[in-house]
Amino acid sequence: MLPPEEDGEEFSLPDQLELYQKGREIFQLTVKIAALIEEDQEIHVSLMEQMLEDASLLTVKVAGAEASDLYDLRMENATLIRKAARDLLTHCTSLEMFGFKDVHYFRLLREAIEEYRLLFLEWVNSFDPWNYMLDTWGLFNPPGISPTTGDNQD
Repeated sequence: MLPPEEDGEEFSLPDQLELYQKGREIFQLTVKIAALIEEDQEIHVSLMEQMLEDASLLTVKVAGAEASDLYDLRMENATLIRKAARDLLTHCTSLEMFGFKDVHYFRLLREAIEEYRLLFLEWVNSFDPWNYMLDTWGLFNPPGISPTTGDNQD
């Protein structure tokens, strides 16, 4: 979680995080690539719409995770971020396969996503796994915590 603001607030804005800033950069790059899509290429338009949605999640979900310091909620948002970033890469490949002509811009996007991934790893490692609410689905509990009883199984 972000450090407190100096004016006494409990938390700072997520846009102070490098991860958030890199996500914003990826979104802006995706918007610029989207502007190159020809409207009559239906499959290109559809893929680019998905890319814009995925790129937007790279900041929105960071903000959502930063709004709570609970491990399970932060991990849930982290999972959605990971999926969005991977889908963004997949959509680049799909556009290449469907004949999008300006594929050379995808190198910039792929490099930015790799930089984002490294910042993401650092960010996730900062989560406190013992500040959590029990996830009864069992996906986002700290290691060794049973989803049915909440007991530590170690």
